[in-house]
Amino acid sequence: AWSIERPPGDTAGCTFCHTSSEERCSTCHQRHQFDPAVARHSEQCKACHWGKDHRDWEAYDISIHGVVYQVNKWNPTQFDFSKKLSDADYVGPTCQYCHLRGGHHNVQRLSTVYTSMGMSNADRGAPLWKEKRDTWVSVCDDCHSPRFARENLQAMDEACKDAGLKYTGTFKVAENLMLDGMGVPMPKDLAPDWSGQHIWSLKIGAYHDGPKYGGAQGESGEFRMSNCSDIERICFESVGYWMTYIMKGMAHGSWNDATYCDGSFGMDRWLVKAKAASEQARRFTALEKKTGINWVPSEFWRKGDYLEQLTGTRIVKEFPGKTIFDLCPEPGWLDTHHAPAE
Repeated sequence: AWSIERPPGDTAGCTFCHTSSEERCSTCHQRHQFDPAVARHSEQCKACHWGKDHRDWEAYDISIHGVVYQVNKWNPTQFDFSKKLSDADYVGPTCQYCHLRGGHHNVQRLSTVYTSMGMSNADRGAPLWKEKRDTWVSVCDDCHSPRFARENLQAMDEACKDAGLKYTGTFKVAENLMLDGMGVPMPKDLAPDWSGQHIWSLKIGAYHDGPKYGGAQGESGEFRMSNCSDIERICFESVGYWMTYIMKGMAHGSWNDATYCDGSFGMDRWLVKAKAASEQARRFTALEKKTGINWVPSEFWRKGDYLEQLTGTRIVKEFPGKTIFDLCPEPGWLDTHHAPAE
């Protein structure tokens, strides 16, 4: 949602991939070189699976598996890409070896837990996920012991749990600031979000419910990347970037990436930034109250050439009194808006 509200020029990196992989074989197999041997190279996944909020290639590339691949991929005795994946005998795993196991095309089959690329807290060891986790181990034990595979799964569980505590703490700081009327600017002072509503951007279904967050019961706010308070942007990056770095790093054996590069150290910093922003807002509010200043948010939060292009602003202007949910009422469309999150 934080991408589709934006002008087309802003989302070229989204649309080129998301209108491609679901529709045509040539995304991976290359239109002018339709050769399975080419599609079996890890780099074939790199065009789409890298970047701020889905850091797959970076995590794989600097992992021990990625290093083994990079230094041996030209040697056909180590990586014979002429063989089908079901017959592959590589010295190290490629993206395809694990995610297209045996040659099937269901890439998500080898995920352990679906948590929106790590952004949702979950009990990763719950019985619900046992089959997926056992399948993961069955791939790892081609080269490692099952014990080693399960220990690494547990390490990922712990890293995600710790990161979840940090980002929920960051959200709580922002939530308390907003509930105390000190968020700058507040949702009502902004141009509408992409849905055409003025709901707090971190209000997610039943997790932050009630009119004090804006919207009716069960309605969700939508993450904002732009035109939001600084502390809300910090929260977005904490879960949308740092949390996914940690999850992707641990999943691909890139432990340094999960900790140092853009992982838990970065999340620590963003938690400090959120706390500092909250403290500053509270101090300013106290001073304004003492001196009788009645601050009103600047008009640029509501209007501007850029804001006029956003989906929510256009809905409000062209369909007064409507939201995107009224305009797109198909059954099941964005279920999280119509019912509280389970």
